[in-house]
Amino acid sequence: MQGNPASFDAIGNRLGFSIAENNSQRLRLIWRGPRFPAYLCLSIAILLLFISVPIIGAIRLRGFVGPAASLWYFPVMNMILFGIACYLLTLKRTILFDRQKIVLTNQSLFNRSLLSASYSEIERINLGVDQVYNGFAVAGSSAAQQFPVPSLRLFLVNGDSVLLDRGGRARLRELGMQIGERLEKPLQIDARLEFEKTGAVKSHEEAERARI
Repeated sequence: MQGNPASFDAIGNRLGFSIAENNSQRLRLIWRGPRFPAYLCLSIAILLLFISVPIIGAIRLRGFVGPAASLWYFPVMNMILFGIACYLLTLKRTILFDRQKIVLTNQSLFNRSLLSASYSEIERINLGVDQVYNGFAVAGSSAAQQFPVPSLRLFLVNGDSVLLDRGGRARLRELGMQIGERLEKPLQIDARLEFEKTGAVKSHEEAERARI
């Protein structure tokens, strides 16, 4: 194995990979960063250009002694929003299964991490539960409490685990079965997820009986 598995653990509670390529030779999954906030920041920055450009022109002509000097923060906000939008748009994760080898890539505007391992180094694929934070604690608040989220992970023979994806249980199960077929290893499902599924079915059956 080459790379650090810790570089691929997500801070956010969910990812959501989509299948970009799926054939007999290769399986390639892609996750792109949060698109809505990225396009929102970009659109606001473009709108601010109509204010920032005249302000910059006035400051260049009269310096910081003119009436436009007090509006210097508009161009600064413009640059910050452009920077945030560029960073979010460059966030990208890829997972590639090819020729008895898995390659994970995590890239952003500032760095790029790579992890590769052969199929023989993978012990099992597991659909389990991660305890993730739902926010950040501010001034002693309880906003940073943990809650369970289904996760799909690879466990290596050396004891490390690599996060593949987080999200809905049904989608991860389908994705895990596809990956398990390529690895020729069965998908192992955490007992907590099986219990939740069984409990949900029983509750539905009891509700149907009560309604009848």
